[in-house]
Amino acid sequence: MSELATQRCEACRADAPRVTEQELSELMHAIPDWQPLVVNGELQLRREFAFRNFKEALAFTNRLGELAEAEFHHPAILTEWGKVTVSWWTHKIGGLHRNDFIMAARTDELMK
Repeated sequence: MSELATQRCEACRADAPRVTEQELSELMHAIPDWQPLVVNGELQLRREFAFRNFKEALAFTNRLGELAEAEFHHPAILTEWGKVTVSWWTHKIGGLHRNDFIMAARTDELMK
């Protein structure tokens, strides 16, 4: 389990700082399967998870939903036959916060 995956999200306000370029570079080492990308002007983390069928993809989606509710931090989730695409970013700040990296690491743990 990664160090990030053991951490909890902190409450985030609209004036919370986004991760810096240096922090982004350092944090990406902990979640190498995720891709940072800009969507509608906001930096996000995205990863696609592969499954054998829709039933497994949906079960993963439900586990992820429970995790998101427990932390009160919610991703964008696209569930399809054989895959789930997950995007994390902090809506309040329009970009990435350390919480997003924590949740990406915790999402990875759902696959173990």
